[in-house]
Amino acid sequence: MDATPLPALAPVFLSSELLSLVLMLLLLSLQRSGLPGVREWLLANLAIVCGLPLLGLRGVIPDVISIVLANALLAGSIALFYSGCARFLGRPAHGFLLSCGVVLQVLAVAWWRYGVDSLAWRVFATALFGGVVCLAVACLMWRHRPPGRRPNHYYLVMFLSLLSALADLVRGIYFVSLHPAPVSIMFLSGWNVLLLSVNAAIMPCLAMASILMVHDALQSEAEEVANRDFMTGAMSRKYLVTLAHQQIVQAARSRSPLSLLLIDLDHFKRINDTHGHSMGDEVLRAFVELVQDVLRNRDGLGRLGGEEFAILLPNADIPSALGVAERLRAQVEQQRVKFGAQECVYSISIGVAGWRVGESFERLYERADHALYVAKHRGRNRVEFSTLPEDGELVQARCPV
Repeated sequence: MDATPLPALAPVFLSSELLSLVLMLLLLSLQRSGLPGVREWLLANLAIVCGLPLLGLRGVIPDVISIVLANALLAGSIALFYSGCARFLGRPAHGFLLSCGVVLQVLAVAWWRYGVDSLAWRVFATALFGGVVCLAVACLMWRHRPPGRRPNHYYLVMFLSLLSALADLVRGIYFVSLHPAPVSIMFLSGWNVLLLSVNAAIMPCLAMASILMVHDALQSEAEEVANRDFMTGAMSRKYLVTLAHQQIVQAARSRSPLSLLLIDLDHFKRINDTHGHSMGDEVLRAFVELVQDVLRNRDGLGRLGGEEFAILLPNADIPSALGVAERLRAQVEQQRVKFGAQECVYSISIGVAGWRVGESFERLYERADHALYVAKHRGRNRVEFSTLPEDGELVQARCPV
């Protein structure tokens, strides 16, 4: 953007400057998160903090600083904000292309100040670059928002970017369409003051929205850590139970089937004793990877502890669940797990139970657990399903490992 003398927009510029400074400090504290994009957002705010005062000092300091350098800093800020958004979303940052755009804007501003002095084309050059980059940011947010994240913050960045792009482009077109050619006094026109105020207010708002996205990402990471078994990547027992209660409610509402598989790795203690705990850990990881390749996206695999796992199969009746269980058992039987120079084979036993209307998860779990007990009692490496009556007494004894 080009500038107006300090008194005209001093309150707006000062507010934006102070907010940008505070947000820069917040981003500085978030750098420890290690999330991609934070460093670029921090530098973008630093460029705003340095550039806005130079704009406001137009007429007090040389034009090469208040016009050329100031606009270069703000163009760099917009480019850095785009780069931060792209890196945060795991997309190419296009640093070379953006750098070329900043250089071209600087050359255009310098030419239309010292070559052919044209206020209208200086404004148009800065507005065009800012508008195009902001449109690119909006497209990023629309097309590449991470799945599973809360959409509000991403939509906020998209909306603010579109608003900034609109203000920039309208301002650029407004200036080049004026006849006769505008002079510095045109900075005080109502339209220009309004559009400049919108852009100055949006700058810190975009920074705040980026901070919200960082906090959302950190919260999602913390939830992922809490909900996942750190070694295998399967769901934690607590999260699996929570998911099971949710799926039972959904099954009751939609009158759809739901099945539970309880799985035990046979003679797992023998694997640890024979090959060592490192091989045991590798077997657990290999098992989880195999299961995840077989299951649907909506199915849930959780580690209950040690070598015991559970699988939730929504919209799967007993025949379907038995088919999944048998396929898993057969594939595990053929799997060869290697760790260093060692190779290990293993097998699994599976107990299957289908949810009954009105049944709690605890009761469903007990029936699947009883079916698993039967599978182990009958020799392991097999699949059994629950045949217990709805209100029958369960056998409490467990087959020794």
